[in-house]
Amino acid sequence: MSCPICGKDADPKYRPFCSKRCADIDLARWLNGSYVIPGQALEEDDPARERDPDDTGGLRH
Repeated sequence: MSCPICGKDADPKYRPFCSKRCADIDLARWLNGSYVIPGQALEEDDPARERDPDDTGGLRH
């Protein structure tokens, strides 16, 4: 198996990556939004819709 970031052989310690560096690069891509899971956007992601200030987002007090 090769590292999905750089193509080197994967290290069992960091599988499927070859190193902590490549694992961290992958994590950073997820965190900054470079990777996206396809699907319909959630309502709260739609800037055109205004949110009700009384809406607790499903939380009950």
